[in-house]
Amino acid sequence: MEMEVNDKPGGNTNAHRRHTRANDNRRTPLGMGRSVFPDDAVARIFRPSRSATTSAPARNGWKLVFEARSASFIEPLMGYTGSKDTLQQVELCFPTLDQAVRYAERQGLQYRVQTMEQDRKNETDDDRRASRTFSDSTLDRLGLSRLSETYGRAMIGAANRNDPDGSANWAAPMKIVSDRTLSLDAKRSILMNWAYTEYLIDQATNEGMPENGRPSRLDEVEQALLALERDVSENQSRKEAA
Repeated sequence: MEMEVNDKPGGNTNAHRRHTRANDNRRTPLGMGRSVFPDDAVARIFRPSRSATTSAPARNGWKLVFEARSASFIEPLMGYTGSKDTLQQVELCFPTLDQAVRYAERQGLQYRVQTMEQDRKNETDDDRRASRTFSDSTLDRLGLSRLSETYGRAMIGAANRNDPDGSANWAAPMKIVSDRTLSLDAKRSILMNWAYTEYLIDQATNEGMPENGRPSRLDEVEQALLALERDVSENQSRKEAA
């Protein structure tokens, strides 16, 4: 806090408090009371982009949401993606960026303003995190949790390998297991991404958006994953015995 002393004729000295607005996005102490948000809450302010599924113009205004404070998980009963972080349900709308920033500062929040370039990057990052969460959950359910990091690396390398889409290039998941032109990492990545696609289709169907009315192939893909890892284990055993 800065104090400005102003000496006026007559001997009276008046101290004037100069209020300066914060010029960064660090948490600042509140003038009165406590924030309604936890101390570790970090806000993200962004301008919503136009949905890819509509030709309507982009929405006006800005939104304030909160960064995840805990990892998401796949709910075992219904298969929904869940989180223990209740702040993920909070979404505040503001007509202008300045109003959103001033709200965050009034609440003493740490915050960051997201640009359009960051939007595109975050969409990719969000997709990657969601598919990784699904992969870990699937491997755990199939008794293959020891391979979580192995599958994670295989899926990260998919772009560099230019892995093809499973359902579009093979008639059945087991065809991928027996395809000798594919590396082991490619097989793992293609099958897990296929499983994730089937999972998303199941979710859409459960929410009243049927996908071509076809039955789910998730079980079929999971059986292929199990068969692939059985083959890998048997090959390793034969090499060790030789």
